[in-house]
Amino acid sequence: MKFNVLTLFPDMVMDSLNHSIIGKAMEKGIIQVNSINFRDFSDSKHNSVDDYPYGGGAGMVIQAQPVLDAYEDLVKKEGTSRLIYLTPQGKTFNQAMAEEFAREDQLTFLCGHYEGIDERIIDSIVTDEVSIGDFVLTGGEMAVVLIIDAVARLIPGVLKNNTSSEHESFHDYLLEYPQYSRPEIYKGMSVPKVLLSGHHKNIEIWRREQSLLRTYKKRPDLLPFANLTESDKQFLKKYCNYEVNML
Repeated sequence: MKFNVLTLFPDMVMDSLNHSIIGKAMEKGIIQVNSINFRDFSDSKHNSVDDYPYGGGAGMVIQAQPVLDAYEDLVKKEGTSRLIYLTPQGKTFNQAMAEEFAREDQLTFLCGHYEGIDERIIDSIVTDEVSIGDFVLTGGEMAVVLIIDAVARLIPGVLKNNTSSEHESFHDYLLEYPQYSRPEIYKGMSVPKVLLSGHHKNIEIWRREQSLLRTYKKRPDLLPFANLTESDKQFLKKYCNYEVNML
């Protein structure tokens, strides 16, 4: 899978991704990240990419020309793809969106800066407006890194164990069950006996119940969206006094 990033700070993106699991996946060619500085496409004498907003107001606005020319050049080389603009006004990014993005062969991201970007950029090339939360960053680079990480790890071959992402938090709108490792007892705290039993069916049941309990305690807002079995619903009713109202 290929990720293209239109940005004023390409090193900020690449330096963040060139490590650990994502960095190794890039080395192996499982994923590709192409970071493009749209300042290189400025047609101004001093390579400027921003100007004062029409109508007045604080700050500067990224101009349409360098961004649209950079995108046009990218399309000639790589073809078209979904273009995701990182903005607080967008839909909030979540695991379902990560899974949707992971089904694409190629994604392009646009990182904004200053007070925003010329609206004609959004009207011309943006297909998705995405936010990572209700707060404001100085630019979209860190948000892009976050999204690329979340999407890339869903690509086959990126994780050593391709089934591990199926049991993580937010998969099927449930939080992940507790995890333990050696030693069996540490500072008086013991690993649950069921995990030492070797009884795979009982372990599976325990993990499912723990996942339900964690979600109820920490993120009950997720439960109406979860794919719950009748057994799950009975467990929540019995131990949490919680009646599931499916949306």
